Amino acid sequence: MKTRTQTRLYMISCLAILLLLLMLNFSWGAGAAPEKPSKQDKCPVCGMFVYKYPEWVGQIVFKDGSYAFFDGAKDLFKYYFNLKKYNPQKVRGDIDAIHLTEYYEMKPVTAQEAWFVIGSDVYGPMGRELIPFATEKDARSFLKDHKGKRILRFNEVTPSVIEKLD
Repeated sequence: MKTRTQTRLYMISCLAILLLLLMLNFSWGAGAAPEKPSKQDKCPVCGMFVYKYPEWVGQIVFKDGSYAFFDGAKDLFKYYFNLKKYNPQKVRGDIDAIHLTEYYEMKPVTAQEAWFVIGSDVYGPMGRELIPFATEKDARSFLKDHKGKRILRFNEVTPSVIEKLD
């Protein structure tokens, strides 16, 4: 039979572990908050001035505080899949966060949590585009309303998917 002291120690230990897990949950994967592009920020893939297309802005933030802006998800993925070409001093492990502008709300969404519609009748600044959504429901609604072909998650977007958009 447990003594009161043992029971208290057990409860305190459980509470401490719970608090630690909650703190880790808020810090892991949250990544850096998105910034707004300035008039000087250009997409490193196509060279377009990103601020002109606020409804399409994407951003990759690196752990050292540096970042790159994009004029759409398609160019962001091109960069992501070929860091060696666009930013040779970086590797994927250097990435802290990836943000895209959600189509309906025009608010940042974390790319790994987004739902992407491809093959729709909506075009971005660089033509055919991956259209990001915060929820599956919104993606399905858009797919139906805009003749989309498919919904993908972040890990389903591949270099061949991006190539077919060009």
